[in-house]
Amino acid sequence: MTAKHLMTKRQLLWHEVKQHKHHYLLMAPFVILFFVFTVIPVFMSIGISFTNFNMLQTPKFIGLNNYQKLFLDDDVFIIAVKNTLILAVITGPISYLLAFLFAWLINELQPKLRAFMTLVFYAPSISGNAFLIWLLIFSGDAQGYMNQILLRLGIINGPILWLQDPKYMMLILIVVQLWLSLGVSFLAFIAGLQSVDKTLYEAGAVDGVRNRWQELWFITLPSMRPQLLFGAVMQITSSLAIDQVSIMLLGFPSVQYAGHTIVTHLLDYSGSANRMDLGYASAIATLLFGLMIGANLLVRKFLRRVGE
Repeated sequence: MTAKHLMTKRQLLWHEVKQHKHHYLLMAPFVILFFVFTVIPVFMSIGISFTNFNMLQTPKFIGLNNYQKLFLDDDVFIIAVKNTLILAVITGPISYLLAFLFAWLINELQPKLRAFMTLVFYAPSISGNAFLIWLLIFSGDAQGYMNQILLRLGIINGPILWLQDPKYMMLILIVVQLWLSLGVSFLAFIAGLQSVDKTLYEAGAVDGVRNRWQELWFITLPSMRPQLLFGAVMQITSSLAIDQVSIMLLGFPSVQYAGHTIVTHLLDYSGSANRMDLGYASAIATLLFGLMIGANLLVRKFLRRVGE
């Protein structure tokens, strides 16, 4: 037996690290920052969720009281969970499919036109508060674009308070979120489509692939699984973490909490001067973290079957 076979797992790991030390050296800055600003805060938040902590006094351990209060005593949290799940179930899959569909169609264009169309579809997601244009569209007075159009067509007799009426608030939030959804995952799909080996299509034609749909299912999608997974993670995260759009369009808190989400509920307890209950806010964040992890694992299980 060689010396390498006689090594323990720990010795073998250390041998590999020394052999590729320059790789680890290059990764070190990112790994350190990731642990300091992501991993450690996550575990700290989980720990704080079992305490009563207002930032002014020493955290006091209270066990599962925060979680018990969330599910048994906090009616607003239940509304926030319902709204978040509705938004996630609708905007998550739809935005994911739209991002891939538009990427697939744009990928067929000529390079210059493809670059222009990519910018057109990607621009809303990087335009900061550009979504505030929807405040003009759904303004509650007669000068709001939507009210003005409907009044001129004779569909309504008076202006509708779109952003204050709970009947319309969730629908508007879904529309605006979908408008903003072609973000990083859209670019990842464009890059994935560009990286597919073109010879695979020729080999597929020899093996019996006869149309574009078969090419898509048996060649394109399996070839870009990493981009599909990355896009799924980004879409799940964004659909479960909606806050700024709701706050800016519908107010904070929104009327009858019709646009309240888990993240806005978290902000209410972590950033409000009259609450500042970081233990309770951490419990909300921990549950949201668990929800995201569960959704990502479910999507990964589904994506493994692509192309089968």
